[in-house]
Amino acid sequence: MTQHFPDNFLWGTATASYQIEGASDVDGRGVSIWDTFSKTPGKVVNGDTGDVACDHYNRFAEDIEIMKDLGVKAYRFSIAWPRLFPAGDDVREERGFAFYNRLIDALIAADIEPMVTLYHWDLPQALEDKGGWANRSIVDAFAKYAKACAEAFGDRVSNWITLNEPWCVSWLGYSNGVHAPGKKDFSLAIAAAHHTALSHAAASRAIKSVRPSAQVGITLNMTNNNIEDHNDPEVLAFAQLSDENLNRWWIDAFLTGKYPQNLLDTYGDLQKDVIKAGDADLLKVQTDFLGINYYADGFVRSARPEDKPYIEGGFMPFPQRVDTSAPADLANSLTAMGWVVTPHGLGNLVTRVHKTWPEIPYLMITENGSSYEDVVLNGEINDVERTDYLNRHLESLQKAVADGVPVKGYFAWSLLDNFEWAEGYAKRFGIVYVDYQTLKRTPKSSAKRFKEIVSTNGL
Repeated sequence: MTQHFPDNFLWGTATASYQIEGASDVDGRGVSIWDTFSKTPGKVVNGDTGDVACDHYNRFAEDIEIMKDLGVKAYRFSIAWPRLFPAGDDVREERGFAFYNRLIDALIAADIEPMVTLYHWDLPQALEDKGGWANRSIVDAFAKYAKACAEAFGDRVSNWITLNEPWCVSWLGYSNGVHAPGKKDFSLAIAAAHHTALSHAAASRAIKSVRPSAQVGITLNMTNNNIEDHNDPEVLAFAQLSDENLNRWWIDAFLTGKYPQNLLDTYGDLQKDVIKAGDADLLKVQTDFLGINYYADGFVRSARPEDKPYIEGGFMPFPQRVDTSAPADLANSLTAMGWVVTPHGLGNLVTRVHKTWPEIPYLMITENGSSYEDVVLNGEINDVERTDYLNRHLESLQKAVADGVPVKGYFAWSLLDNFEWAEGYAKRFGIVYVDYQTLKRTPKSSAKRFKEIVSTNGL
């Protein structure tokens, strides 16, 4: 039986500026933290950088033609803050504004709606030199940047995402250091987590001050914690803290102005000087939609034996003696990233979000995809595993939507193979293959399948 999505369901693809644009020193673009981080020896696989990436800066017209052929009605892309304000201050680079005007106009001409992410991790290095997201002054800087974008592009852009995955910004960037800027300090991560939440609220207000009818949301990377032993208090405690740290922090902030008290108690003195009196009023803000990036479920299985060493949680300032590996029956269903494949999790997650926070007007799946080892054979890429991943996750999502969960769109990650952050070019998530030597684009079998799904609005 064909499973259809609602008639107005928004099908799209997604990318991020540093991962695809290239042209890193063109037209006055400033240095970002990922320029610095990727050029630091040992930080990125093979020493790869985003200097060229997919050269989308010069080839966006070709990429729009690919999207047009796919039949998608929306394109989620991010703006590179250093292209517009090279030093993160008030000094504009008009050539950067001109580029995004060309991109937006070309999308609209192709009948593809632009959905803009203001921050997808490429912070101006000059702002990081002042403390970056761990410095409270970033909130005002981000709000000014957001307002400038709304003024420049808001006549054609209706849907805005303030930040992409602020958990990764905070904890991967400032706690375990695997992402830019590569800091390893729990206190900085907690500060960044708070300041990103404040920045979402400040940017939302800034956009609405220019375009009151704009739809403004935030994109979070979320997962389900599957608990194996509900009788083990250590497992239950860890699962709760993990859920609060990853899933609840930013949602509770914009809905209630508060963070989970259990998590604040765990952070203790590390958070007391960061959260100021009056911040509850600043955090709470109208948020029109929640963007969800989903790749795989998580597992909280069992406490480790006492004779095993503690594993200092790289993303939380408390030790974990809990096994978070995938169960044996799923260990063979891993992507090239080593992530377990749990299609049912997407439907479960959006159902949980809607039941837990029904006041959120609607949800958007802003990223969902998989990395596999692609093989080019006779000019074709028959990516069976990625195609299966796509089919099964959309089946799970469709069932949730049919049950009444208000999901309004789905954006496949990613349109193109690209610079995969600390993995460099070693991992491919694209439904379109990119030959990094020639930059030739070749749609994979997954792209052809996605085109079928979009054309029929169902599976």
